[in-house]
Parts: sequence; C-alpha cells; structure tokens
Amino acid sequence: MKGFLIILVVAAFIIYVRRKKRTRAYDLPASASELLTRHVAFYNKLDDSGKAHFEARIKDFLANVSVRGVGVEVDDLDRILVASGAIILIFSFPDWRYNNISEVLLYPESFNREFDQQGPGRNVLGMVGDGPMHRNMILSKSSLRASFSASNDGQNTVVHEFAHLIDKADGATDGVPDYLLSKHQLAPWISLVRETMEEMKQRGRSDIDLYGTTNETEFFAVIAEYFIEQPGKLKERHPELYGMLEKMFRPQAASKR
Repeated sequence: MKGFLIILVVAAFIIYVRRKKRTRAYDLPASASELLTRHVAFYNKLDDSGKAHFEARIKDFLANVSVRGVGVEVDDLDRILVASGAIILIFSFPDWRYNNISEVLLYPESFNREFDQQGPGRNVLGMVGDGPMHRNMILSKSSLRASFSASNDGQNTVVHEFAHLIDKADGATDGVPDYLLSKHQLAPWISLVRETMEEMKQRGRSDIDLYGTTNETEFFAVIAEYFIEQPGKLKERHPELYGMLEKMFRPQAASKR
C-alpha cells in the first residue's frame, strides 16, 4: 500500500512538472488583452491585478487543452473565448485545473447527440463527451461567439458545458458539485434544487431556463449560467439559490456577508 501511494505521488508530481513546462512554453496571442477587452465582460470588471491573473489562467488552460475545428476554422478569438468560459467559473480557485478534459472541438453549427452535423435532431449547441470522447468537449462555434456577444442574457453555452465538467470532477455528473460544497451544504443544496425544479414544472414557466427541469445535472449547469450572466437578477428573484451559488463559486465574497 505504501509503495502504491509513493507511485501515485511521483506520478502526480511528474504530471505537475509537465503541465508547468507546457504552460511556460506557450505564448498567448499578442492580441489577447485586446480580444478579452472587446469580448469578455467578466474580464473588464477586474482590476489590473485581476486581469493579469485571468490572462495567466487562460494561458495555462490553452497550453494544456487544445481547441480544434471540425469543418470550421479556429482563430485566436475562438481560443480566447473557450478559455474564458472555462476560467470564469473557477476564477476564485487559483489551484483548480480541469483535469478531465484534453480537447475542445468546435463544429460550425449545431449537431445531434451522435455528433452528426447533418440530418435530423441537430439541436445540440454543446456537449461534454462520454466513453471514447470522455476527455472531449464539443461546442458550436456560432454558439460560442453568441455566448459572449450577449453577455447578460442569462445564457452561455461555454459556461454551461464547463459547469458540467466541474460537476463531473467528483466522479458523478449529478448536479451536486461535491468539491464546491461542504458536507453540511449537500442536503440543503439537493433539497433547494428539487424544490425549485418542481415549482418550475408546476408553473410551466420561469425566469430560469426550463431546460433546467430536465434533471438535476442540467439544472446545475443552467443555474450556473444564470449566476455568471445575471447575478443581480438571480439574487433579486432567487436569493437562496444565489446565496448557495455564491458560496460555491465566490466563497471569499460570501464569507464577508
């Protein structure tokens, strides 16, 4: 057992060193700051120190996660937007890395659940892969661009899919992000989610995207979008949900209240 633990520690250290080496060798596009300023509202709300930290985080992400087009060209803006959607959610956690993804694939438009870009059922804008695709994320390029062109409409496909990866980090994609919740917060979160979903189903309408009633997994991703895109509105209309999400994603701010 002791020997096995030593092997795990050594393997983790090797992975850490290799990641650091890739990050040091990677250069962000010269236009990164300009692209972030023009397209990412979250970045613009940061002070100079925060902006430098944000750029360092997207550099680390892009050095270790490739962004590749399938039937579509990928440019610097696409890479910057993918990385921004990833980092916005975990910005308060300097040591958090997405260890469950290696590649983001961009399709031109929507696709179906078999990843086909032609034929019926092409209503998917983003998906976290399973099985042979388990370390891949697939995004529609048009949805990627739209997610950041309207930064306060409550919807962001990139944030939605990376919320799924955060949910999946504990080994179960179930709408309960164990790494973001303390043990005593788990039961209240599950109860609040189920109560909210049931109310949404009964009313048949809500300011929360009704896609969130699909299951607890989709509810978490949908409400994470809402929290990032329209925090003020969420706080006003759903203060309990807002409070829980603030404790998850912005624990430093929540602790000061």
